[in-house]
Order: sequence, then C-alpha cells, then structure tokens
Amino acid sequence: MEPSKISIVVVSGSLERLQMAAMVASVGAVSGNDVRVFLSMNALAYFVKGSDAAPPAEGAFGELMAGKKVPGFRSLIENAVELGDAKVYPCSMAMDVMAIESSALPSYFGPPLGLTKFLDDARDTQVFTF
Repeated sequence: MEPSKISIVVVSGSLERLQMAAMVASVGAVSGNDVRVFLSMNALAYFVKGSDAAPPAEGAFGELMAGKKVPGFRSLIENAVELGDAKVYPCSMAMDVMAIESSALPSYFGPPLGLTKFLDDARDTQVFTF
C-alpha cells in the first residue's frame, strides 16, 4: 500500500473516540503514513502531564475495554510519534481557554497550532474527526 497523509482532529473526551483516534494514528504512522494529530476541546485535557483521569465511556464497548488489556490511548499516541514519526499538535485556542501552558504537555507534542493552520496543512490529506 502506498503511504498517504492522514490528519486526525480529536475534540471528544469519550474513551471510545480517544481510543479510536489513537489507534488510527498509531496504525497509520507505523504503516509509513504521514500522520498529524490535532488535539482540542475535551480531548486535550487528557494529555496534560500528571493527568491519569479516565475519560468516560460512551457505551458498553468502552466499559468492556476497561476490563481488558487494551493499550491505552495515551500510549498509542506516544507510540505513533516514537515508532512512526507522527506529529501531535495541541490547539492553541483550547490551551488558552483551559489555561494550559506548553510545559504542561508531553515533550513529544509539537508547538500549539490554530485550527486555520492545521486545516491548511491538512488540505490534501485524509481527514478523520473524533
């Protein structure tokens, strides 16, 4: 399969959506695709350093995952960066609204971006939203 460009916009704070976004990023990146992840709104808070808060499940599947040894969304995103060279960007507006400093985010995050810049960069890519 020929590598492609994948852009992922994550705004949900639900376990299932965070998990699926992380799985798309991880599998896409380790498959040789150019992956960019944009974390905003309810999703961003789950990546603040020191936060081990569990996002709420939307339904039965999320509850089932909690009892299994499924790799967590945080480690999948980090693996996407380390193993597949994915890029993760926090939303600058969400950071301002939630008063999150760049130093409070993982070191593998790129610089904060505005949505306009992210969408401009995503112009010729597959875009997934969660």
